[in-house]
Amino acid sequence: MPIRKHKKYNKPRKLHDLSILKEEQGLIKKYGLKSRREVWRADYAITKIRDIAKSLITADEKDKKEFVERQVKKGFNVSTLADVLGLSKEDYLKRRLQSIVLKKGLARTQTQARQFITHKHVTVKGNIMDSPAHLTTLEEENQISVNLALPEKKIISDEEKEILTKIKPKEKGEKNE
Repeated sequence: MPIRKHKKYNKPRKLHDLSILKEEQGLIKKYGLKSRREVWRADYAITKIRDIAKSLITADEKDKKEFVERQVKKGFNVSTLADVLGLSKEDYLKRRLQSIVLKKGLARTQTQARQFITHKHVTVKGNIMDSPAHLTTLEEENQISVNLALPEKKIISDEEKEILTKIKPKEKGEKNE
């Protein structure tokens, strides 16, 4: 039986509304996102967290406390259920691996952080991460490192230098014989 794929984002009702476009473009530039879909995904994730918090308003104090503790472990700065209800998509975007790499000073810009991650230079807990959208927990945040192993330059011997000087680069007009 095939696995049912679940939707991870909701499009806004008015895709080309100017105010929504400007807000999304601002977030894309600030957090170095690839597309508007990543903003929608953050909004959807926060909406799901808020919905769970709303359903817990009438629940036991124990359940509320456990839920808030889970959000704190995820790295959100919350202490009560009301704080969870006040989370925004920016709070979610700040917890992405890409933003954490920049915040720790391992990259100079958001785009460089994204490139390091997609090119598999970033490790979390010793495991290579290639997803800039990975939601980083507080535990993982201290174990992020960038491994930039540059290739060593080859030392050319005198014989190789001679051979290279004898070979003439072909002119643009010359044809192969």
